[in-house]
Parts: sequence; C-alpha cells; structure tokens
Amino acid sequence: MSENNALTGAAEPTSDASPEILRHVKGMWGVKGSGDTTGFSGLRHTEVMARPATRPYGGWFDEVVDVLSERIEGEGLRTTEVIEKVVVENGQLVIFVERSYLPQVATFLRDDQDLRFEMCFGVSAVHYPADLGRELHAYYPLFSLTHNRLVSLEVTCPDEDPHIPSITGIYPGNDWPEREAWDLMGIIFDAHPGLTRTAMPDDWVGHPQRKDYPLGGIPVEYKGAIVPPPDTRRDYN
Repeated sequence: MSENNALTGAAEPTSDASPEILRHVKGMWGVKGSGDTTGFSGLRHTEVMARPATRPYGGWFDEVVDVLSERIEGEGLRTTEVIEKVVVENGQLVIFVERSYLPQVATFLRDDQDLRFEMCFGVSAVHYPADLGRELHAYYPLFSLTHNRLVSLEVTCPDEDPHIPSITGIYPGNDWPEREAWDLMGIIFDAHPGLTRTAMPDDWVGHPQRKDYPLGGIPVEYKGAIVPPPDTRRDYN
C-alpha cells in the first residue's frame, strides 16, 4: 500500500486497461551498434506509459477530480475533452490534460476554495520518441498549502508541433523552469514573457536533453589543438 493510501486507508486503484508499451530496452540505455561499457549489458526491461486508473482513486483523490470536473462542466465543456486520463501510481495523483486547456485547469486548481493548489514546483520535460504523436511531455507538480496535498498535471505535444501554453501568468515562478524546458528539450511555451536560453548559448542549435540529440559534441579548440567530438573518438572495445 502506498504512503498516501496508507494514510487514507484506501486501496491502490486498479485499471483494466492494458499497458501501452513504448519499447523494450536492453542494457542500461539501449546501446546499439557498439559494445556496452555500462556493466549492465544483461539488463532487460520494458518501458510502458502509465495506465488510467479506475474509481475509486482513493482518499482525497476522488474529491479533487470531482471538483475539477464540476468546474470544467460549469464552463460548458465536457470533462472527457479536457482530461485525457487520471493516473494513480505510487501514491501520486497525476491528471493528464489536453494542452489547449492547461491554463484553465491550472486556474481552477489554484483558485477553487476546495482545491487551492497555490504553488507550482515548476515544469519537467521528458522526451518519449516512441510515444508517437505525443513525444514531448510536460509535468507540473502542484502543491496545496491550504490542504497539504500534492497533485500533478501532465501535458503532451508532438515533435512536429512542440507548443504548450505557458502558465507563467498563473504561476509566475514557472518563468525560469519553462525557459529551461524549452532550452534543453525544445518545448515552446506560447505566451511566455521571455523564452530564452538558460543553460546553452543563445546561438546554440538544438536541444541537448532530447533522446534524438547526437551523442557527439562540437570540436573544442585549446591553444590551436582540436579535440574531436566524443562520437569520433569513443572506443567501446
């Protein structure tokens, strides 16, 4: 039993849905075409996407989803067009939201008296090349100081259209995390007040934490000497 559900006394919810398999990985990072120097060459595991949970979710999770659904329906929208799925894993509630409705949902979660998720802990970006049409994921942990609760939103967008609305107007502290997610992963946060690089130089090409980013690098000069990019000088044998 998870920590949250142990506190509430509710059982971990189950799901009838089959897991969505992304890929089967051999070794630590799925190295192909060369020797594996990680020491984990015998490791085998399957990457899957989180399955939707079925009710009851457990404890206060149902209350949060119900109140959020009421607010959505009160705006003349259908909950099913705004919320893609609800996931409960490892004692955490994660609500997958269709990207165009992210600002509305974030506002509901912040302002509703029964929700009051006043704080957003930024955004983390993840790249799943095998999740076709949903390759880029943005993950937002929200915390309620009023109710001492943690909930997360997850939003996806495709590589071909990497746009997600910015929520800096709702949670101003997301300014820097959204810039970092764009810099390193390539998600464009529409309406962000200043979407500029944070770690990489302004003229850098590409987003180096994506899984399709080259493992090599750029030639570096030291007093006239040139060090080749790592992918041209790495030896696994």
